[in-house]
Formats: sequence, C-alpha cells, structure tokens
Amino acid sequence: MSSGNFHPVSGVDLPRFAGIATFMRLPHIGLDDPRLAEVEIGLIGVPWDGGTTNRPGPRHAPRQLRDYSSMVRFQNGATKVKPYDLARCADLGDVGINPADVQDSLSRITAFYDRVKAAGIMPLTAGGDHLSSLPILRSLARDKPLGMVHFDSHTDLFHSYFGGFKYTHGTPFRRAIEEGLLDPKRVCMIGIRGPAYDFEDRDFADSVGIRVIPIEEFHARGVADVMAEAREIAGSDETYVSYDIDFIDPAFAPGTGTPEIGGPNSFQALEVVRGLRGLNIVGADLVEVSPPFDMNGTTAFLGITVMFELLCVLAECRANKVQGA
Repeated sequence: MSSGNFHPVSGVDLPRFAGIATFMRLPHIGLDDPRLAEVEIGLIGVPWDGGTTNRPGPRHAPRQLRDYSSMVRFQNGATKVKPYDLARCADLGDVGINPADVQDSLSRITAFYDRVKAAGIMPLTAGGDHLSSLPILRSLARDKPLGMVHFDSHTDLFHSYFGGFKYTHGTPFRRAIEEGLLDPKRVCMIGIRGPAYDFEDRDFADSVGIRVIPIEEFHARGVADVMAEAREIAGSDETYVSYDIDFIDPAFAPGTGTPEIGGPNSFQALEVVRGLRGLNIVGADLVEVSPPFDMNGTTAFLGITVMFELLCVLAECRANKVQGA
C-alpha cells in the first residue's frame, strides 16, 4: 500500500493549472533522491526524436503530456482501479539525451533504465519517437527476452533506412529481435495498416513467428476477441507493452508524425489497454505524440489518458506480484 507522500496533488487542494507540472501531479523523485528506494512505479520522460524520418516533434511530448496530466484524477472510472493505493508512484524526470547523436542517446537511455531496474522500479515511459523503445528493452530484457504487446499502425520491423542506416523509429523491434531482447513467438502487433513500399517487415514477422493483427481483422473481430488472443500469445511470462499513438485514428489523435487513416476510435484506444489486465507486465511506453501537430491538445489529452490506463494495469500487476510473493 502506498503512503500519502506518493499520492498526486488533488485539484480541490491546488487548482489544476497551478503548481510545477509532473506526470499525474505526482512527486518528482530523481535517481539520486534517497526516496527512490520507496518508489514502485516510475513515470519517465524520454524527450527524443532522433529516430524520426519525416515529421519531427515527439521530443516535446513529455513536457506537454505532463501539463495535460493535471486533468487526470485518482480512480479509473471504468475498472474502479485506484493505482496510487496499489503502488507507490513518482515522476522520475526525463532522461538526459543527446539530440545530436543517436548512438549516444541510445546509450544514455539504457543507462538511465539500468538504474531504474536496479532500484526495482517498474517504468512507464512517455516518449519520444518509437526508437526510444529499443534502449529501454536493452535494459529490461538484459537477463532474458520478453514478450510484447504492441499497439501501432506500423510494425517498426524494417531492416534499415537510407542505404543501410539501422536505427530509426521504423526499425526498433527488428533490432530488438536480432539482439535477443524479444521472444518473437510471444509478440503480438495490433492495428497494422496503411499503404506500404513493400512487405519486407511483414515477411520478417512471418519468418520469426510474430503475430500481426491488421486493422481490418481488428475491426472485424472486436476488441475483446483480439485482446484475448494477445494475452494468450504473451502468456504468463514477463511482457512489455508499447503503445504508439498513431495506433489511434488521426481523427482522434492528429498530433503524430506518421498518421494512418482507418484506426480505432478514442474509446477503443482505452479498451485495448484494459484488455491487458492479468498479464505479467514489466514496463510500458507511450510514444510518437508530436505537439507541433497537436494544435488543440486533443492528442496529448488522449495520450495521457492512455498512460493512466496503462498505469492502472501496471499498478494491479505490481500489487498481484507482491501478494503472490
């Protein structure tokens, strides 16, 4: 159970537009803070879009998501979960990335998450573009490969871009498979759609056993049936969750760099996260929110609401592990 020190500031005690912005209005606890040892779930910003190949902007997402998170309250209205009663949560700040060097940033992100993992903290990340997931996985999957449930309109399984460059937001999970960070037979990718240059990514998925559920199948089967299969694929072993905001139709989430028409609506965007309940999750991320393309803040508000849903699932998972220890 958490103490009052790890509860968010209430909007009835301090107006939502006041105070220093932190994720969900939680306390900010840096990696050198002695209180770090008490934290169970850490919310982290990765303000980096060094892997973006077209429209940049996700480097600005953690700041905007923190601002909009002041709208989030304490209890999930659908599942009734009270995450702050189940786990001690804190904003651990942003990773100090290097915007001028991709490889240095990858190393810096992994080093940050190594410290988070060593402290026994479950990370919930706000990216950043989708390449941010690779260095996180390098830390969390150092001991053994993880399963993954991946919500996206793209597989991010391409081999390379621009004549052989292997590190972009379209390649993180190809690298993760090659590096043994993910067990491909325990990976489920949901919502894939849109026109393509070729099917290289899908062919790779088929060759290693990744389950790809295209958007047409998602809509035909419905959320409950698709998520039942995703849970079966992930199984009972440790699993990571990666949620690209462009999984959602751009009518509801226009603020992203590579939008694709025909995706889920905003309610389905929350439903799929609720369908993760019961999995053995070790961390999650929300990526590709791009404030420069989010003029009215709709995408950020939906994004932080997705993060709250993820937080509720992570808190339940953490509490179940403690009870079963």
